[in-house]
Amino acid sequence: MVNHRERPGWTDTTRAYYWMLTFPDAQALISQARYCQRELRHLGFDEIDEDGFHLTLGRIGLIHQISPHQLERLVANALERTTLAFTLQAIPLAASRGAIRYSIAPWDPVLRLHTALAAADTDSGLPLDKPTTGMRPHVGIAYCNRSVPAHEVRAAMLPLRDLDPVDLDVHHVELVELWREHRAYRWQAVHSLALR
Repeated sequence: MVNHRERPGWTDTTRAYYWMLTFPDAQALISQARYCQRELRHLGFDEIDEDGFHLTLGRIGLIHQISPHQLERLVANALERTTLAFTLQAIPLAASRGAIRYSIAPWDPVLRLHTALAAADTDSGLPLDKPTTGMRPHVGIAYCNRSVPAHEVRAAMLPLRDLDPVDLDVHHVELVELWREHRAYRWQAVHSLALR
C-alpha cells in the first residue's frame, strides 16, 4: 500500500468543492467502524474521525476557480435532477492502495445519483473530474500513511470481514467545501440537497 497523503493534486492549502454523502447520524456504522479501527490500530494508519465518514461522489473544482453564480446554477441544476432516496449496505472490510474501507452495495443507486450530478455539473460548465464508469463506491475508515506490504493489511483485516453489513439510509447529498488538516479531511456543507 502507498501513502494516501502523496496523492497528486492535494496540498495543505488545496480547497475544493465536492459532492459527498455524509453519515453523521449513522450510529451503527460509527460504532462498527470504531471497533474496526481499534482492531487495526497496530497498523499505525490515520484513523478517520467519526464525523468524517463519507462517500465521495466527485470533485467539482477548486474553490478559487468557481464563482458564487456558478455554484448557485449548479445547485439549481442538481435540484432538477435529484434521485430517489435509497438504502445502502456498508460491507466490512476491504482496502485500496491508500486506505482501509467498507465496500458499498448495491452500486446502482449511487451510480444513478452520480450520473444525475454529473449531468448537472456539465450543464453548469463544471464537469466532474471522473466519469460514472470510474466510480467505486466506498466509505473509508483509515488512510495509509506510508508504504506497507499489502499482505500485512489483508491478514489484519481478515477477521473483520465476517462482521455484518451495516445499513445506511441516504436522504441527502451534500455539496461541500473540502480541505486537508492534520492528516485528515475536513469539510463544511455549502448546500444539502434532499433526495425525493
